[in-house]
Amino acid sequence: MLDRWTMPLTQAPLNWMAKGLARLGVRPDQVTLVAFLVGMLALPLLIWQAYTAALVMILLNRLGDGLDGALARYTGRASDAGGFLDIGLDFVFYAAVVLGFVLADPAVNALAGAFLLFSFIGTGTSFLAFAIMAARHGLERPSFQRKAFYYLHGLTEGTETVLALVAFCLWPGQFPILATLFAVACLVTTATRLWGGYRTLATLPAAKGDAL
Repeated sequence: MLDRWTMPLTQAPLNWMAKGLARLGVRPDQVTLVAFLVGMLALPLLIWQAYTAALVMILLNRLGDGLDGALARYTGRASDAGGFLDIGLDFVFYAAVVLGFVLADPAVNALAGAFLLFSFIGTGTSFLAFAIMAARHGLERPSFQRKAFYYLHGLTEGTETVLALVAFCLWPGQFPILATLFAVACLVTTATRLWGGYRTLATLPAAKGDAL
């Protein structure tokens, strides 16, 4: 929901950093992989309840997630393979953060963590399923031209997810409540994407190769 306003604000600093990385010969996929590995350090840090350090890893991961795309565009190396790698590792990272909180205190956090992972399945599958169908029909992106995939807007997008992860780390004792609230918001996103995606695709002729 907030991405349409936050993304334009981040482009200038990301482009500035991308130019510096380009001069060093860094490739976009390298940024993607390093950002993922840095982000995954949050998992053991959360298990050890080192929440401030985990927050730093999470923020660095999110910085890298924006920087790899900026670098790809600046160097002319944007590709489907890079977009696939980026979104695939994003989903693994998000799940790892939730797992970290669950393992930090299973008795308190397990139920809310499981509910949040359940909701992530909904947002992730509705996101990717529509992206596949949009590509088959050649749908254009009216917004988020800088994204590798075209997807329907929702209540919870990238900005909201980052804010949720930050809140989890700042107030770890409130994880059950915060995770449950965010999971409900994710389920609302899933429902609106499924409905909106169905209505959008129902107006289009079947793409070649679709089942009858």
